[in-house]
Amino acid sequence: MAAFDNLYRHRMVRVAAFAPRVTLAEPEANRDAILTLAREAHERHAALALFPELALTGYSVEDLHHQSALLDASEAAAGDLIAASADLFPVIVFGCALRQHGQIFNCALFVHRGRLLGVIPKSYLPTYREFYERRWFSDATGVLSPVISVAGHEAPFGTDLVFEAADLPGFVAAADICEDFWAPVPPSIEAALAGASVIVNLSASNATIGKARERAVLIDAHSRRTCAAYVFCAAGAGESTNDLAWDGQLLVYEQGHCLAQGERFLNDHARLYADIDLERIEQDRLRLSTFRDAAARAAPRLKSFRRVRFELAPQLDAAIPLERAIDRFPFVPNDPSRLDEDCYEAWNIQVQSLAQRMRASGVRRAVIGVSGGLDSTQALIITARAFDRLERDRADILAVTLPGFATSGESHRRALALIEGLGVTHREIDIRPAADRMLADLGHPHARGEPVYDITFENVQAGLRTDYLFRLANHEAGMVIGTGDLSELALGWCTYGVGDQMSHYNVNAGVAKTLIQHLIAWAARRGAFGEDVSRTLDDILSAEITPELVPAGEDGAVQSTEAAIGPYALHDFFLHYALRFGFGPEKSAFLAQAAWGDAGRGEWPPHVAGGKRRAYAMDETLGWLEVFSKRFYETAQFKRTAMPNGPKLTSAGALSPRGDWRAPSDASARVWLERIAALKAELGV
Repeated sequence: MAAFDNLYRHRMVRVAAFAPRVTLAEPEANRDAILTLAREAHERHAALALFPELALTGYSVEDLHHQSALLDASEAAAGDLIAASADLFPVIVFGCALRQHGQIFNCALFVHRGRLLGVIPKSYLPTYREFYERRWFSDATGVLSPVISVAGHEAPFGTDLVFEAADLPGFVAAADICEDFWAPVPPSIEAALAGASVIVNLSASNATIGKARERAVLIDAHSRRTCAAYVFCAAGAGESTNDLAWDGQLLVYEQGHCLAQGERFLNDHARLYADIDLERIEQDRLRLSTFRDAAARAAPRLKSFRRVRFELAPQLDAAIPLERAIDRFPFVPNDPSRLDEDCYEAWNIQVQSLAQRMRASGVRRAVIGVSGGLDSTQALIITARAFDRLERDRADILAVTLPGFATSGESHRRALALIEGLGVTHREIDIRPAADRMLADLGHPHARGEPVYDITFENVQAGLRTDYLFRLANHEAGMVIGTGDLSELALGWCTYGVGDQMSHYNVNAGVAKTLIQHLIAWAARRGAFGEDVSRTLDDILSAEITPELVPAGEDGAVQSTEAAIGPYALHDFFLHYALRFGFGPEKSAFLAQAAWGDAGRGEWPPHVAGGKRRAYAMDETLGWLEVFSKRFYETAQFKRTAMPNGPKLTSAGALSPRGDWRAPSDASARVWLERIAALKAELGV
């Protein structure tokens, strides 16, 4: 088994894209440049090294493509590259003009460890504006034989080829060649349906104003449509500037996510590396019925595809750390402009959803319990804005404080400040007398003065709060607005049925705890409700996350949610990869270590600062992953099966049994826990 810190063990693959400084019409010089860069890719543990269209001669040699001396030299250089690849790890993909049966084809050659795996001819030849490729080349429809010989190396030839790594499941490559990608139906669409997960594009593609954006937009959309990674390289320095310019643009996208982009207009070799997650691609394809249906409809044609297999070994046994940036907060973007955009979307999804439910239900009032904590704060400000949108009086929002045995003066003060600042109607119901009576009726030790703070003690309070809210809603013809968030639902950190798990409509059901923190911070920064409310929101954000059900200890320490169940930052991380991609515990731990193993590595969202920028050692990560797996897969599902309505916010999913997550309430977490135990033993933690 490969080392834990080997990215290939976790079904990821490193790719490289190059735009070498080309020497026009000198195949030997270009061969040497390609080989130098391929060796660099080998040292960087890249499994694929991509070079531009017609890289051995340069794209812009024009009528020299018809000179036999140049064609002979180019084919000989290709043969040299094939031989020189014998000791190199990556699959090398480069462009070369090749002859067959009296025709010349613009080709992509796939080479690995001294073997010509196969050759793909260009399908679409541009003959518009500045391009005249049909003057020199035949397109793929002119192929007369499914086999071609290159410098004595015979290999499959055609557009029906995909290249599959036998020892890296999911690594299946295919190619577009420049204009193929701009065609209404690129060849790579069927290649993806036939199983290709990594599509490469050997391009020349001259530079004009705005063209780099055009390429990026097309690649973004195409990688989404094909549910694949797309690796693009354009010709760069050294190409003829008779009438055109070349920028050497390099891009790697994975299902619409830009993993890396290279610097353009360099005067020397341009290079780019990126780590692609093959398992993510596979898992999405498993989930997307439209992808499966498209493959089924194309099955008669896809059956003719030829799969060329190869082995990447032996570097799979080396330690190869991940270089890809992994967001610590997958629900929260690092980029400030993207964060602002996402907060705007999330805010308005919540507001619009609640407004529609209020309008459809015909009720006049909203009833919400306000504790001074994060979740009830977000629910209250969303409710206030929904009433504004409906042009209703905020006085019809009944914000209820329900102090219990552990309610602190500080949290009560924060709740009252928020209620007053928003101009909603305040009600206070002290639940302690009713809780004392219920505990006495149950014969609980607390009724005899004993400091017993068990689950019954906590849930009596949680249940009474919800009971009062529902009865108040009955009395006032109102609707109870839920406050519990996605993270709490994932972990089962809510009181079932008669407690905070239940409401008439839960606006926070699709919002992870880490995102709620940023939504509140966003509202405060924007001054959405005025300066006084913004100060209160900042005050709430700085407080400890606590259910306030158990009295503070003798040292004054309050009941801490995260001390009991673990840090929400990690749990939200695990939740994202379990819910969105179905990753196993080893992959989740590997990604968590890349994201959280070093506080000084990578980017942080701008509003996470100071002591909140912390790291987690592997033993901590695995310990909390164990807690997450037990709660998420086994003990908490029965609560999610009976969830009230609430809006989904992110593509990562929600936990509604009517939507993204349907699971049995009586399942076991044994599979996950055993794998975590095995990983602990392997790593000695």
